[in-house]
Amino acid sequence: MLYRNSDILIFDEPTAVLTPQEIRELMQIMRNLVDEGKTILLITHKLKEIKEVADRCTVLRKGKCIGTVDVKDTSERQMAEMMVGRNVSFQVDKTPAKPQQVVLDIQNLVVNGAKGIPAVKGISLQVHAGEILGLAGIDGNGQTELVYGLTGLAKIQSGKVLLNGKDITNLSIKERLESGLSHVPEDRHKHGLVLDFKLEENFVLHCYQKEPYAKHHILNQSAIDEYADHLIEQFDVRCGQGKDTLTRSMSGGNQQKAIIAREIDRSCDLLLVVQPTRGLDVGAIEYIHKRIVDERDKGRAVLLVSLELDEILNLSDRIAVIHNGELSGLVQREDTDENELGLMMSGAIKKVGDAYEEA
Repeated sequence: MLYRNSDILIFDEPTAVLTPQEIRELMQIMRNLVDEGKTILLITHKLKEIKEVADRCTVLRKGKCIGTVDVKDTSERQMAEMMVGRNVSFQVDKTPAKPQQVVLDIQNLVVNGAKGIPAVKGISLQVHAGEILGLAGIDGNGQTELVYGLTGLAKIQSGKVLLNGKDITNLSIKERLESGLSHVPEDRHKHGLVLDFKLEENFVLHCYQKEPYAKHHILNQSAIDEYADHLIEQFDVRCGQGKDTLTRSMSGGNQQKAIIAREIDRSCDLLLVVQPTRGLDVGAIEYIHKRIVDERDKGRAVLLVSLELDEILNLSDRIAVIHNGELSGLVQREDTDENELGLMMSGAIKKVGDAYEEA
């Protein structure tokens, strides 16, 4: 864009795959470009980035322009209220975790990537009942392959995965789900929904063959309708024709809400959530975070995989960091901060517990 001498630069979610240190560098570059006379349009849902670099902010809600404000005179809380239409809490309200027995036990796991070479290189990790373990890392460092290996979407080359002490390494996807695994996938279209099904049909993808949703191998439509109405109301899934809405016609954010509603409502022993708030506004994010914490408080084990460091820091009780397919950090949430996580994400340091190791 600079080579072509563009005067107007559009940045659409430019920090999604950057470390905190790289984000600060990009913000400085953007300010330098403005000083040189360039015009920048920044599209982002990260309010602190708007506060750091923008001069004015226009807020959109449900396709309508709510207003334009001077950033220096407007707080993050005020902008969030414009986005959602009500007060929003930025802090996740949660009590200290009370970890119990090990639910997920990953032992020396090796999973190949698309090119047939190891993308996950001997990772060992445990997730306990009653805790949220956050997995942080720059996109493309093995998170996707790790999740694929755990859920059965990719073949495990070596190592083991135990769920409640049961070896699920070689089980099918359906067998893993029935063993107590709930999965909010990274790609909602590819792995989360059947887009040409109605919304209510997507809600019962895992349980359509079981009572009360089926009797004598025939679908019980009234039970499915009741269940769908319950989830739509509880998770505020906005759909033009209600439960009969074709899923493809829904917005990405409401598709995401539908998946989260289905997976959380299953109340499995292990909740594996990947990018759970992608495409959601700050109000929906607040609610989803609360529900994830509620699952932890009910004694579920939660493995949270997210590219959003704020989300990792807000929700996690422990944080694991992955770099180049290996663990570069495993720390208690209260013992770390954004800068340290950024260094571990970039591979500059390794830290397990209190031990530092220069990379």
